[in-house]
Amino acid sequence: MLHSPIDRVASATPPAIAARVRGLSDRALAWLFVAPSIVLLLAINIFPLIWTIRLSFTNFRVNRPNAPIEFVGLRNYINILTDNDIWQSMQATAHFLIWTIVLQVLIGFSLSYLINKKFRGNDLWTTIIVLPMMLSPAVVGNFWTFLYQPQIGLFNYVVGFLTGNDPSSFSMIASTSLAPWAIVIVDTWMWTPFVMLICLAGLRSIPDSIYEAAECDRASKWRQFWTITIPMVLPFLMLAVLFRGIENFKMFDLVVQLTGGGPGSITELTSINLKRAAFEQWRTGYASAYAVILFVTVFGLASIYVKALNKVKQR
Repeated sequence: MLHSPIDRVASATPPAIAARVRGLSDRALAWLFVAPSIVLLLAINIFPLIWTIRLSFTNFRVNRPNAPIEFVGLRNYINILTDNDIWQSMQATAHFLIWTIVLQVLIGFSLSYLINKKFRGNDLWTTIIVLPMMLSPAVVGNFWTFLYQPQIGLFNYVVGFLTGNDPSSFSMIASTSLAPWAIVIVDTWMWTPFVMLICLAGLRSIPDSIYEAAECDRASKWRQFWTITIPMVLPFLMLAVLFRGIENFKMFDLVVQLTGGGPGSITELTSINLKRAAFEQWRTGYASAYAVILFVTVFGLASIYVKALNKVKQR
């Protein structure tokens, strides 16, 4: 008598198919189960990438599907690499990328170091600090847009109170000198908790016996910090930098909500520039070449960085 669903399925399986399944090795069965995921991955990721590379060598425009497609060779790549506007967006992206990573690592590690010390209300403060990264970028962008308003914004009133200046005398998102820092502040506020959690995991992975041995050797707290804490947390810090670097290189939604790339094009990051070329100017072939350049840049830098991270982990 068959009791379990597995027994009923086995009994309903035709003998020919059952014989073939019994003849498969464990490796073949593993590939049989993994194959649908691989096919889906190829369809979603690999095929669009190959298609994008193909389009990057043409003058194709998606708003003119019936127009003849001409092969233009490396013209799109040359135009991109010699375009001053592209290099300006690269500089804006580099400014945003470097300063957000520096601030998030410094503040995130400092917060994790403080929270790692056991004190009353530790869990409550951890939850409060983590709240910003639970919000969507669209919500955060709208929220900070109101905070940055010169007339009613709380941010301007706080700065005016600390500096003595009139709160309405400056606008963070309308000034060409302040707008780049406005998006840096918001991204740092939102994603510093992410870096803090990674660093906190690194700090709590350090065995207490190492610090006890250092105290037996009469090592000072400062000495313990530089010879034990920093070296053992460094792989976690580098991992946080890798994650935030990749995410901030392709930052789009938060900046669009805050400044829209303005004033002018001072905060027009590469992702925004790419979107305008593809879906406002409809230069699909040009935008495809732009996307390939960005992909190669990120992939190359990430590969070099991962090799450095692996060397640090093996020390």
